[in-house]
Amino acid sequence: MEQQFTRYGIVLVTASSEAEGKAIASSLISSKLAACVSLFPVQSIYTWQEEIHHEQEWQLIIKTDLTHFNTLAKKIQELHSYEVPEIIALPIIEGSQSYLNWIGANVS
Repeated sequence: MEQQFTRYGIVLVTASSEAEGKAIASSLISSKLAACVSLFPVQSIYTWQEEIHHEQEWQLIIKTDLTHFNTLAKKIQELHSYEVPEIIALPIIEGSQSYLNWIGANVS
């Protein structure tokens, strides 16, 4: 039997540097807005102010309880250097119950 776990999700954020990504991640974890944040370097190609940019960025994959999304997004915007940071939430539609319980226990 399939179950929907839309309470939990992944929030994607890109940061301009490893240091900025780690600062955002640490703040989200210490504020109990995220259970875990994974970071890795990515190459982004995007349009900003009518120009195409090719940039090295850091991708944050934030595991969280989406009922706290507004507070999480506000915290990210306070800490982020970008005028328009990427903050995209994706619901977890299936997952191991023990992992989802762990997310729930670590986000408040």
